[in-house]
Amino acid sequence: MGAPARSAPLRVDAQRNLEHVLRAAREVFGELGYGAPMEDVARRARVGVGTVYRRFPSKDVLVRRIAEAETARLTEQARAALGQEDEAWSALSRFLRTSVASGAGRLLPPQVLRVEASSKGQPTREEALRTAGDGVDATRVPQQRQSAAPTDLRQAPQPADAPEGEEGSGTRELLEVVGRLVERARESGELRADVTVADVLLVIATSAPSLPDSAQQTAASARLLDILLEGLRSRPAA
Repeated sequence: MGAPARSAPLRVDAQRNLEHVLRAAREVFGELGYGAPMEDVARRARVGVGTVYRRFPSKDVLVRRIAEAETARLTEQARAALGQEDEAWSALSRFLRTSVASGAGRLLPPQVLRVEASSKGQPTREEALRTAGDGVDATRVPQQRQSAAPTDLRQAPQPADAPEGEEGSGTRELLEVVGRLVERARESGELRADVTVADVLLVIATSAPSLPDSAQQTAASARLLDILLEGLRSRPAA
């Protein structure tokens, strides 16, 4: 009889490496932007760069995986706020606070902000959903945290267009759920009438100041969000 098969331990190791790579990619891209090289991801994951490329044959594939995960994370946070908060403003503010605290805004895929670039007025939910499936326009995406590496998404390789029903549907779903939060808050009279879905997502994307001390960064992020939330609220006519 031959030696026992050793495929199971290899599968466990491969799964562990994949988890390390995904965690490292989220951290690195969140800190340096999607322009960070794959070598930085490998270094953070403590694996060889060849291991990263075996799981993700191109950087585009890894970027898409992270962007899709962040889109799904934001969608679930929005659903939780809708389902667990009775008051419209409480639901919207809870979604914003939870999303900012999780760091999801640092990794927003560019197409979720295209509605802000394509509409001078207030887009309807249908306009926002149509725009979400039109591809990536990185020219209006806020620059991410500063570093020596390229941090502007315009300098980074962009994910290839996903097949219909994958990346596009995830983005449309996010905009749909956030749109319901915005509509509820607007109808209650607590949200400014000119605030759009893109404005809300822009708050998430910009409420993550880069500070060397993590405690100071958390405090500064919470303070900035408080100020931005006050800017979103409607005010009684004088």
